[in-house]
Amino acid sequence: MRTEPKVLVIIPARWASSRFPGKPLANIAGIPMIQRVAAQANKANCASEVIVATDDHRISDFVKENGGTAIMTSVEHESGTDRVAEVARDRDCDIVVNVQGDEPLIPPQNIDQVVRPLVDDSSISVTSLRVLIRNKSDLLNKNITKVVVDKFDSALYFSKAPIPWDRDLWSDSVDGISKISSPQWFKHIGLYAYRKRFLMEYSKMPKSPLEQIEKLEQLRILENGIPIKVVETKFDSIGVDSQADIEIIEKQLALSPEI
Repeated sequence: MRTEPKVLVIIPARWASSRFPGKPLANIAGIPMIQRVAAQANKANCASEVIVATDDHRISDFVKENGGTAIMTSVEHESGTDRVAEVARDRDCDIVVNVQGDEPLIPPQNIDQVVRPLVDDSSISVTSLRVLIRNKSDLLNKNITKVVVDKFDSALYFSKAPIPWDRDLWSDSVDGISKISSPQWFKHIGLYAYRKRFLMEYSKMPKSPLEQIEKLEQLRILENGIPIKVVETKFDSIGVDSQADIEIIEKQLALSPEI
C-alpha cells in the first residue's frame, strides 16, 4: 500500500526590497499579503504543513499572531531558494514546495499540480509550471520569464527573452512581432516542488554561467544536467512588484471576493 508523501510548503518572505520594502506586510484589501499567500497555500490538498521562512521579526511576529507558522532564517541568503532550503533541512518531509511570498492570489490547484509528478514518478527531482502566453505584450515583457520544453514537458531553456524565436514571421527584431502564430510560447510560473534530498544538493551547487547571465537560478539545475519537469496549467498567478500591482489584485478580489 503506497503512502502519500509528506509535502512541506514553504513561503520565503524578506523585508528588505529595493523596489518595495516591507512588501510581505503590504495591505491588500485589508489583509497583509503574506497572510493571503499562506491562506491560499493552506487550501492545497497536498499540503501537510505551511511555513513562512523570513529574516525579519515583524513578518514572523505577524504570522504567529495570526495563527500561522513562521521560522526565522539567516539574513545572508541571496535567494528565496536558499531560505527555503534552510528551513527544510531540519524538517520531516519528502517534498518541499517553494511558494513565492508575493503572489497573494496563487491558485491552490497549482500547488497540487506541481507536486503530482513527484508523487507519480520517483525519477523526477524537481517540477515547475507553465501557462500559455496569449498576447504580444506578455511575450515582450522582460519581467516575465519564458520557458521552452520538449515533448516530455522537460525544460529546454528559460529566458526573459521571447523564446522560441519565430525567424520567418518576426523578421530580425522584436518590432517584427505582430502576432503569436501558434501555442508554442509559455510563461514560466515561479512555483517549484523538489524532493527534499535534491533541494539539499541544489542549495550547495555553485552559481552557473547561464544563471549569472540570465539572472535565473533555475538554469543552475539545467546546467548541472538535471531535468526540470514543467507541467502546463490553466491557472496564471500575478506577482506583486509595486503598488500598481496591488491595485490590480484588489480589482480582482472585488470581482471574486471568495478568494
